[in-house]
Amino acid sequence: MQHAVGAPLPPPQGPGNGPAGWSHQAQHPGHPGPPGPPPIPPPPLAHGQAPQPPAHGQAPPPPAPGHAPQPPAPGQAPQHGWSGTGPIPPPSGGQATGHVQLPPGGPVALPAPPAEPGTGGATLAVLLIGPAGAGKTTVARLWAARRRVPTAHVSLDDVREWVCSGFADPQAGWNDHSEAQYRLARRTCGFAARNFLANGISCILDDAVFPDRPVVGLGGWKRHVGPGLLPVVLLPGLEIVLERNAARSGNRRLSDEEVARIHGRMAGWYGSGLPIIDNSTYDVETTARVLDDVLARSIASPPAW
Repeated sequence: MQHAVGAPLPPPQGPGNGPAGWSHQAQHPGHPGPPGPPPIPPPPLAHGQAPQPPAHGQAPPPPAPGHAPQPPAPGQAPQHGWSGTGPIPPPSGGQATGHVQLPPGGPVALPAPPAEPGTGGATLAVLLIGPAGAGKTTVARLWAARRRVPTAHVSLDDVREWVCSGFADPQAGWNDHSEAQYRLARRTCGFAARNFLANGISCILDDAVFPDRPVVGLGGWKRHVGPGLLPVVLLPGLEIVLERNAARSGNRRLSDEEVARIHGRMAGWYGSGLPIIDNSTYDVETTARVLDDVLARSIASPPAW
């Protein structure tokens, strides 16, 4: 079930928006950090002599014994440490820890054709499309695990079910909440795929994209991941889909009527120009091997979509 792309992602955290990263020197209650060098006491003041203000950018010295601490000068911000009582200072330059700079625009382009059978060591972004019960999640996971280069698998349904309290199950009725959670899950999947690809890790996503909604279906995925995304349709016969759906449990299991309706809509992919794999007579390993061969041909001759 495909829906329009959600709003832009929120800006990264920075000063005024919360902590930008963690420091190994940050202290927590009950766990003091390593002791530092003792502070150098200021020289004793002569009788009647006023203390000198600190130089620009220099922290004020600790008060002398028997003297009250001096308030900050007008216009000067109070100094805070990492005791947990004051605001966390911004990082001292560079980007926050753990932040990955994503490439601008389309983050993935088509790789060069491999010099060996199959996809070889190419860094790929794959979208495996199919109805419920087609086996796309199982096939995608096996294909990713059998590659000899780093490859991640991201399933839209898995990400959608990250919502534990307040999960909007479409089977209970389609509404604004279930649609918003679908949009959010797709954006999350797209952002995860771009992060993997930006770090040289291939990614295969699986989703039930309907051919009669190309703008919010394939078009949405292309905007999220990039123009080099390779879509492949996994479409076994209806009787196979019904049999596999019957073995499911929980909210992954649909009614026979719903499965038949989805399968009928998926038949619209025939004639679309996208590669289609009928895995009605294939086991999972055979389907994963056929998928790799289809992807190698897609790299050499990309489908128009």
